[in-house]
This record gives sequence, structure tokens and C-alpha cells, in this order.
Amino acid sequence: MQSWTATAISCPNIAFIKYWGNRDEALHIPSNGSISMNLEGLFTRTQVAFTPALQSDQLTLNQQNIHGSPLERVSAILELVREMAAIKLFASVKSHNNFPTGAGIASSAAAFAALALAASRAAGLELDEQGLSRLARLGSGSACRSVPGGFVEWQAGDDNLSSFAQSIAPAGYWDLVDCVAVISQAHKPTSSLEGHALAGTSPLQAARLADTSRRLEICRQAILERDFAALAEIIELDSNLMHSVMMTSQPALFYWQPVTLEIMAQVAAWRRNGLPACYTVDAGPNVHVLCLGDHASQVKNRLLQIPGVKSVLTARTGGPARLIP
Repeated sequence: MQSWTATAISCPNIAFIKYWGNRDEALHIPSNGSISMNLEGLFTRTQVAFTPALQSDQLTLNQQNIHGSPLERVSAILELVREMAAIKLFASVKSHNNFPTGAGIASSAAAFAALALAASRAAGLELDEQGLSRLARLGSGSACRSVPGGFVEWQAGDDNLSSFAQSIAPAGYWDLVDCVAVISQAHKPTSSLEGHALAGTSPLQAARLADTSRRLEICRQAILERDFAALAEIIELDSNLMHSVMMTSQPALFYWQPVTLEIMAQVAAWRRNGLPACYTVDAGPNVHVLCLGDHASQVKNRLLQIPGVKSVLTARTGGPARLIP
């Protein structure tokens, strides 16, 4: 029986200027723009096969059958693709991550970027990069940033057409390395999707949003000028601002663990003593430590000496989502 199949691979991304809170929850139109870096070597590989043999959509993640809300989110994207392609077939989706899922390493970003590309191509569509970015965003906001390659800026926009991501510098533009200090591989108790809906309950969110355009400009220029000192200062500030909003939401969200704080303190001390490194933390306990490529092995070794750090993943700047045979 004939099926229509495609496989795509996509990197997670680490946000330098964070996305937290939505202007439109249904369309994932963010409250503010954001800037990120794709992470080479970490990936989600997703195969989508539309086939007449199925009576419903099916999802397998890391060889486990998935049901409930995760399957519903995937089916919502598949339904959009079916509408665009004018087909009525259900699909089998098989996905695999080579990094921890749901632990603050943007697994949903990589997953929905790969899904958008694989599903649209399997259905016979050839969406351009903006179209793919918009489609991925509807599954998970930050997924729109994993569609383009390198250093990426998400234009917040104010509707579905104007909210998408695009590259501001290619993968090889600046030799930055993300050393991810893995404290926990456990799935976080409150998902990013749930957390975004709480952002507006914090009295600090309005102040954070009011200053975002300034932080975006500083971060953008730091990347274009390869100015590590400026980048370090602004991304640590932005990370701390986002977590301040989380901690003052109703209910409060505390993603940091004691080891998270220890790493943050040590990294700041390393930089004061001449080692170019800085931290940023997404919605989870694991700490992303950015450094210049020449210092990556030194940073990784120092992180591994901190009690509570289980492993360190390293990634240079990654490329765009792409089809694979």
C-alpha cells in the first residue's frame, strides 16, 4: 500500500534573548522577539509517513508509543499540513532525540522544526523557510528558531504571517561553543507551554518586556561584531530576568536547583578571572555555558569538576533543519 514519506533532522537552539509569554496563546505569537543559536550535533530526527493503512495519527518518540497531549500537538500540525496539501491520510510519526527530552534543552523546538519539514515534504508541499518557520511555531513557539541556521532572530510580529524567524549570521560566522552542564535528565514538572501562560501573572513581566528591544539590539550587535564581553553581559541579564518572572508568577516556577546556582556563580567568577565564558538557563535546571571555541575543552573540564554535574554536552553553531535520505 502506497505511503508518502519524508525524514528531517533539526537542531535544538539556545536562546540568548529569551521567549517567555505569548501575545496570542493559540498562535504562539510571542510577547517579545528573541535571538538564539542552533546547537550542532544535538538533533531530533523525525520521519513522517502518510498512509491509507492508518485510522488515526500515531507518534513514536525514542521507540516509545506516545499518546495524550503530545500526540494531540503533533496531530494539530499534521492537520494543518493535510489542509494545505488537500489530503486526508493519517500519518505515522517516528521521532528520536540524541539529547535529554523535556529538561530545558529545547527538545520541543527541535521536534516541531523537524516535524514541520518532514510532514510538509511528505505531503508534497515545498514551503519556503518563512513558511516552515511559521508552521513549526504553531507546534512550539521556539521551534520557529530551529528552522533557519546559525544565529537566528525571531521577529515577534503581531499575526501568523508576521511572526517567523530568520538567520542573522550563518553557522560558521563565529566560533562559539555551548557547553551544556547536565544536572538532570528528568522531565520538568511544569512545561514551557504551561509556563508561558503564567508569564503575565508576574508583576515583573511588564518591566522585562519594556526593556526587550534594547537587549535585542545589544545582542544582535554583539553577534555581528563578535563581541564576547557584550554578549556575555546581555545574555546573563536576560536569563536572570526571565527566571525572575518565573519565580514571581502565580503559581511560582522554580526551575533552578542548588547546582544550577553554583554553576552560575562559578562561571561569572571564571570570566572575572579572564576565561571568556557566560551562562544562560532555559526552562529547566541545566546550565548552558557559552564560550569561545578555543576554550571549550577547558570550560567542559571545569564544569565536570563541579559536584552535581552529571555530564557536559558540547555544541558549536548548528545549521538549518534539513531533509535526510
